[in-house]
Amino acid sequence: MNDLAGRLLEQAPVYRLWQAPFADQKFAPVLAHNQMERVRRVLDVGCGPGTNAKYFAQTEYLGVDINPDYIQDARQRYRREFVACDVRTYRPPASARFDFVLVNSFLHHLNDTEVESILLHLNTLLSADGHVHILELVMPSQASISRLLARWDRGRYARPLAEWQHIFSTIFKPVLFQPYPLTGLGLTLWNMIYFKGTARP
Repeated sequence: MNDLAGRLLEQAPVYRLWQAPFADQKFAPVLAHNQMERVRRVLDVGCGPGTNAKYFAQTEYLGVDINPDYIQDARQRYRREFVACDVRTYRPPASARFDFVLVNSFLHHLNDTEVESILLHLNTLLSADGHVHILELVMPSQASISRLLARWDRGRYARPLAEWQHIFSTIFKPVLFQPYPLTGLGLTLWNMIYFKGTARP
């Protein structure tokens, strides 16, 4: 993706418009594999302008993003708790850990060292019965529309499926590893992975 498009997507209204057609389809595996009514406390990492907040209307929710413009927009739109910070600096008391940590399409913007440090920190924020839920962009191995779109994405680190599996499973105990497509006009536009896992000691 060129620099101009990347800068435009840093603006909350543009980002929301870009995400809107695919947000529900992207989140569908989470809804399919979890009893959302039992969720108690959510940490939404890299929450952007609050795109995921609507799925957690009935539970305690905290969205964290390093972009202050996204956070300001999210606060105005959703009236929930949002914090502008690097999630690695966020340290709640042990009594306030999260049973649902969501990382939605964030890690493909980060290099391996950054991904590892964030996931290791998130491992410490999970409650004893909590799960991490990661939705990520997969780089397909063969030439296709989805491979082209992954290369055009402003995130420079879309990874092959096996690489995501290794990263996630090294830090968390796997519960579910499910590839799925995002489609439009009858075509697979993006390949995604949904990972659900628990904390390692």
